[in-house]
Amino acid sequence: MRLAAILLAVSALSGCTAGRDYVPPKIALSRAYHAPVPIAAADAQWWRRFGDPVLDSLVEMALAQNLDVAAAAARVIQARAAVQESGAALLPQASVAASAERTRQSLRTPVGAVSSRLDLPRDYSLYTVGPQASWEIDLFGGLRRGREAARADFAAAAASEDAVRLSVAAETADAYLQLRGLQARYDVVSHELSTERQLADLLGQQAAQGLVAEREHQRVLGESAGLEATLAPLRAAIAGQINRLDVLTGQQAGSDLLHAAAAQPVPDAPDPSGSAIPGELMRRRPDLVAAERHLAASSARTGAAMADYYPRLSLNGLLGFASIGTGGLFAGNALQASGGAALRWRLFDFGRVDAEVAQARGKEAEALAQLRGSVLKATEEVETAITRLAETRAEIALRQQQVASLTRSRDQARQGYEGGALALIDVLDADRALLDANDHLAEARAQAARESVSAVRALGGGWEPRS
Repeated sequence: MRLAAILLAVSALSGCTAGRDYVPPKIALSRAYHAPVPIAAADAQWWRRFGDPVLDSLVEMALAQNLDVAAAAARVIQARAAVQESGAALLPQASVAASAERTRQSLRTPVGAVSSRLDLPRDYSLYTVGPQASWEIDLFGGLRRGREAARADFAAAAASEDAVRLSVAAETADAYLQLRGLQARYDVVSHELSTERQLADLLGQQAAQGLVAEREHQRVLGESAGLEATLAPLRAAIAGQINRLDVLTGQQAGSDLLHAAAAQPVPDAPDPSGSAIPGELMRRRPDLVAAERHLAASSARTGAAMADYYPRLSLNGLLGFASIGTGGLFAGNALQASGGAALRWRLFDFGRVDAEVAQARGKEAEALAQLRGSVLKATEEVETAITRLAETRAEIALRQQQVASLTRSRDQARQGYEGGALALIDVLDADRALLDANDHLAEARAQAARESVSAVRALGGGWEPRS
């Protein structure tokens, strides 16, 4: 009865055996995003759209020398070798073996006793040489599903390498744009500090002549010291981004990669490249491609585990020579051959097979959940990045208007102070307001460029899946 029940259970599983093909999951998404900016065509070298040769060289250096990229490439090599190994498992296995051994029979063993009575030698050397082969017939697709899993793992590794390259390129661009933004803010403060020092020198001369009160001179000196103090954290932040670029490009931090380079304006933020249609996004974003291939690999491993419900058949054969002396080793009467077949069926181990299949199905369900989570996260990243880019551009336009108005206000305040109509405090307030506005404008320009990078990264960055 137990055997009949097992055979019925095996027959019931015939619709979901190792031969079951993988079907990509359907993930419901809206037809399009609420993209407030136009999306340009995909561009594999998207960083060149910034029009900055220094950025171009840094990204290319990072892609060539970054150690995370090198590690990802090494994982692809491992996955490719695993594919070759899984393919070889479907083919006959052949090897050549040779051995030599020296034997002395004990007279207290049956073989030794018989040898002594028949006057056969107790001491002899045995030499064997010849090929042997074996072949497991993949009757129920277990090996084939293992090969499918290895191929899916290889595709996932290749997509993961593209994801790492995209991440490294984006991180390098982000570090560079942060650096240019910090340098722009440093220039704003330095320019304002120079102006304040000129005013302090003028007031110092006037105070010495008794034309203005000494407190006004000291007030401007205090303002100048405060401005100079704000340069220190900016210098530290600039050094931090340069060190970040050093490491991203595969060099030791502090290698002076950009310390000697002159400050450059923040490049304008280009429109991101790539399709915002969810279906195309899933084909373009390498991390989503990798997640889907991991799911395919898990599905194939489930099929491979289910193949253990069925018997395994293997063939083996041996053809060689054996002799107790090397002189006649290859003589015709030294030839020996054998062949056979073996059947292995875990018939009374279905409890363990059930557990292995359950584990494989659990991993497949986990991979499916991870894929769906990755897709949802991708939609969040796209929506957020594009919205932030649009809003930051709107902020830049308003900041420019603010700087223009405050520049006129500051000029009028200085004219009023020189004419005696306004106090020094009015001039200093106007200077602080203009400095703050210029600082925010420089920060907004750098942030817009960074949001452009984030949008390109969220859209897949122009990296196409490998065939």
